[in-house]
Amino acid sequence: MADTLKMLQHVDKEQQYLNLLPQLASLVENEPDAIANCANVVAALKETLQFFWVGFYRVIDKNLVLGPFQGTVACTRIMYGKGVCGKSWQQATPIIAPDVTQFPGHIACSSLSKSEIVIPLIINQKVVAVLDIDSLRLNDFDAIDRLYLQKVVDLLSDSFVH
Repeated sequence: MADTLKMLQHVDKEQQYLNLLPQLASLVENEPDAIANCANVVAALKETLQFFWVGFYRVIDKNLVLGPFQGTVACTRIMYGKGVCGKSWQQATPIIAPDVTQFPGHIACSSLSKSEIVIPLIINQKVVAVLDIDSLRLNDFDAIDRLYLQKVVDLLSDSFVH
């Protein structure tokens, strides 16, 4: 029974992403401003998937600097290689932290966050921003989230080139 419920939740989550992607594409396709596009993407993700915290950090000089977000107050700057966001930036790869307390060097912006996923936005082989999402539940992110959140981030590439 528990396996069936978990499978249905995954199908439902995947369907939510499938429904959301065309809406996000239409929101960002004619808007060249990266901040405006990130703000709308964050709002849509938070509202649709009910994440605890959703936001972008932009690479500025040698830090990730807080960009558009929805949720509780957040860390303003994250150093290269530090925490889940900094590691994702350093490795230029998505990272899922099923239990943030077990992630070496985790930066606790909120003690309520239990799991996290970070997807880097890469342009010309260089990370320019990361999408950071936190959940109130342990082990809340999986391959479905990684796949579809990468598609979401890819929608923003053009606005970061301008």
